[in-house]
Amino acid sequence: MSALPNTLNSYWLWREVYAKLGISNPAYKYWKNTPSFKLNNKYVFIQKNTLPTKHAYVEEILTDLSGYLPIKYASDQLHVNEHLFTSDKMRLHKEFEYKFVEDVKFVNIKKFFKENGIIVPRNALLQLGKLKDLEITPESTFYKLKEDYGIVVYS
Repeated sequence: MSALPNTLNSYWLWREVYAKLGISNPAYKYWKNTPSFKLNNKYVFIQKNTLPTKHAYVEEILTDLSGYLPIKYASDQLHVNEHLFTSDKMRLHKEFEYKFVEDVKFVNIKKFFKENGIIVPRNALLQLGKLKDLEITPESTFYKLKEDYGIVVYS
């Protein structure tokens, strides 16, 4: 299990940046003062307020991703099937808030945790699932969610 990062609060989705600017996909690699990182070896993110001066105007129209994670990454980190976030037939699907940015679906994990009173200490590990599938240890904190689902936070 892995900890969920809160890293997107300070970043833009690169796919949206280059689409709005009409520039080539690998342009960010040549911007020396613009930090970037990849999630799942698929999604590239560019740090806010570090775009080259001639492109900085675009930041006003970019989508704020604070609290959000790409659904594939979130499902990997929570150890749940991606269908939880993609299919409205899943019981917990409607409990989450979603955003689409350039055909990438994001889920608001931060809001979900706040609404359910889930406290996640720094470097904690998480597991979301059906109650029968969760491994609850004496060192963990268990939160029961709707119906037969829960989340375990391992400190």
